[in-house]
Amino acid sequence: MATKIRIQEPQQGNTGFLSHGFRPFFLLSSIWAAAAMIIWVLLLMNVIALPLTFDIVSWHAHEFLFGYLGAVIAGFMLTAVPNWTGRLPIRNRRLGMLVLLWMAGRIVILLAAHFPAGIVVSIDLSFLIVFALMIAREVIAGKSKRNFIVLGLLGTVVLGNAVFHWEILQGEYAAQGVGLRLGLAASIMLVALIGGRIVPSFTRNWLAKQKVTSLPAQVGKFDMACLVMLFVAVMLWVVFPFEDFTALALALAGSLHFVRLSRWQGHQTGKEPLVWILHVGYAFVPLGAVALAVATLMPSLMDSASAQHLWMGGAIGVMTIAVMTRATLGHTGSDLVGGAGTTSLYACIILATLTRVTAGFLPTFSMSLYGISAALWVASFTGFALLYGPLLLKKRT
Repeated sequence: MATKIRIQEPQQGNTGFLSHGFRPFFLLSSIWAAAAMIIWVLLLMNVIALPLTFDIVSWHAHEFLFGYLGAVIAGFMLTAVPNWTGRLPIRNRRLGMLVLLWMAGRIVILLAAHFPAGIVVSIDLSFLIVFALMIAREVIAGKSKRNFIVLGLLGTVVLGNAVFHWEILQGEYAAQGVGLRLGLAASIMLVALIGGRIVPSFTRNWLAKQKVTSLPAQVGKFDMACLVMLFVAVMLWVVFPFEDFTALALALAGSLHFVRLSRWQGHQTGKEPLVWILHVGYAFVPLGAVALAVATLMPSLMDSASAQHLWMGGAIGVMTIAVMTRATLGHTGSDLVGGAGTTSLYACIILATLTRVTAGFLPTFSMSLYGISAALWVASFTGFALLYGPLLLKKRT
């Protein structure tokens, strides 16, 4: 992925809701992130019952990782790919078809007991498969060899979703299965790969405007070593999640990525929320890796579910909302400045993650903390839909 992801929309035609992938997918994913959390809480409290074939924890995990995140990835890549390849964006009818496929997946999984299992699996998988094929066609046609690795990681997310469904059909607890770990591992690699391009780039641009001379380190061999180590660690975690050697690999990968992050001058970005939030989001990559290592080597200090939420809610949740806010402002011609409302969204998502992790340390208060975390999560994504929805819906003139 190129570090420059801003795309100039044409001044005439194709300026509506289906003009670029970020518009429908960012808005719908934020609405779904909030709605799915509300549904999850109501299911836990036995306030509602739905015709699910997933257990409710597996449904919760699936709809965040493959439902919400799948839509955000689509919105981001469909908007960024033209910059990677020099080709025209996927828009209008083809984009609308993708949006409908994504929505159909969310509906059939909610009502899965009313459909044959094969229909549910086929409809849910169809979105990611069709999207991946579209992106592959664009990247290959554009000869963007640098981004072939992104195609590989996207394919791994698709495979993770397929394995997740297979585990459900086998009656397994998919929330702790290989499919979820495979999808999460690929997603964390995407955050590390893409974040490693955009975080120092956007930081450098902002610091240069502030006349700061200490700029982020240039991408080099050290960054590649960090990515390779993380890849080894997460693949070991997929296959051998509870082995000591996996924990040691995760600890080493986490340590390297802390060093990598420290080279990007994040401590100088406190005046601009749109920049410092990228550093906070990336920080959850090494935090999650080290926490998972601790959960394996010293389970009395950290449980694996809480550690995993540093990746799920932190690295993915925080980084995606950081990218969605910045990209929406940039692509709609708005000033790249994070105001009080945007800062509030960031505060809510960070606190939601930290509160959920804290619940693992305080079992006596865990239910209350889960509720607080869920409320903060809903506030963040509802706030995004309300604050940024008008920008995503309006035509650019």
